[in-house]
Amino acid sequence: MPVQKKTPDFAELNELASERNGARILFATDDWFAVAENLLKDEDSVWKDNLYTTYGKWMDGWETRRKRIAGHDWAVIALGRPSVIKGVCVDTAFFTGNYAPRFSIQAARLSPTDESAFPKRISQIGSAPSDEDLETVAQVKTEEWTTLVSMTELQPGYPETSKNYVAVSSDEKWTHLRLNIFPDGGIARLRVYGFAQPDWNSLKSESLIDLLSVENGGICVGFSNAHYGHPRNLIKPGRGVNMGDGWETARKLDRPPVIEIDEKGMLQFYGNEWALFKLGHIAEVSSIRIDTIHFKGNYPHNVQIEGTLVSHGKNLKNATWRCILPPKKLSPDKEHDFGSDEITNSGPINYVRVTIAPDGGISRVRLMGYVRRYHKKESQVFCDKSRTVRLRLQNGGN
Repeated sequence: MPVQKKTPDFAELNELASERNGARILFATDDWFAVAENLLKDEDSVWKDNLYTTYGKWMDGWETRRKRIAGHDWAVIALGRPSVIKGVCVDTAFFTGNYAPRFSIQAARLSPTDESAFPKRISQIGSAPSDEDLETVAQVKTEEWTTLVSMTELQPGYPETSKNYVAVSSDEKWTHLRLNIFPDGGIARLRVYGFAQPDWNSLKSESLIDLLSVENGGICVGFSNAHYGHPRNLIKPGRGVNMGDGWETARKLDRPPVIEIDEKGMLQFYGNEWALFKLGHIAEVSSIRIDTIHFKGNYPHNVQIEGTLVSHGKNLKNATWRCILPPKKLSPDKEHDFGSDEITNSGPINYVRVTIAPDGGISRVRLMGYVRRYHKKESQVFCDKSRTVRLRLQNGGN
């Protein structure tokens, strides 16, 4: 399959094979020089001169021994949620004379019972599965899984060649991946791009969930600036681990030489930055949390959230946006909670726009609320400031 040299559009989607997004290594045929868990690290790989282990040169990736038996190496990855995959990136950073020359990816949709058939994972350098473990895994028949990426050549891990992007043309949901390398060697990171697709029918209507979370199908579909951190970080599980694990923009170059504040305490500083998200399902918002943890000298002055409902197949450019959360002042390194009394238009919505002013960084945005289900041909009427909009919604349409 062709490798794309430029960063493709699908690389803006959520990183599904990420340890912070719940991905795990279930099995690997060899972990001699470096364990397969390194593939799922959110941070880019690093190089450390003159650092060696008992088994060889320390590497920040997955590296198997030189093959001296029949076959090739492979690893099985469990995704955090059933997901649709739109592309992958195999990063060979720093693997130059020892990178895997080829790879492929297969996928399956397994139940928890199916997953329990894998032997207990022991992540340890210098190790390999026992013959008994290999026999157990053979019963799962992972080699028969659906091929998403056929055997594809990789490039060495120099800065200009390390990132190998390949698009995936599939709309099916997958829970597990088999990463094959041919025949052996190392790769630094595996990035799998797409979005979660939960089983909404199994969710109780009264269940309060984070509507924007990557776990519930939230996805970033656009932004004005992501100089220091991508806005998709805002919808990751858990709190941010550092400033790099959030959305941070560059400082605005047109900011005034002297900053002034009006009598209401608002900055006299025009301009803003925005990020646009699609929810996994039509929903209503009941509360909002904005977290600026780790952003102490670079948090935004204020934040605003708007929402819209766009029926399937309609153009988002023609959408009418309604204010959900009016501009609210922010503080550094703090969780800010806003309840129903501060939310002006709870829904129904399926897109939100988060606007920070004038610039800066935030760590997480949580939109807590309830999924809205509609029957076929049902019409939902809601008011949008001075006009009433009637939308005819398809059954379960997003």
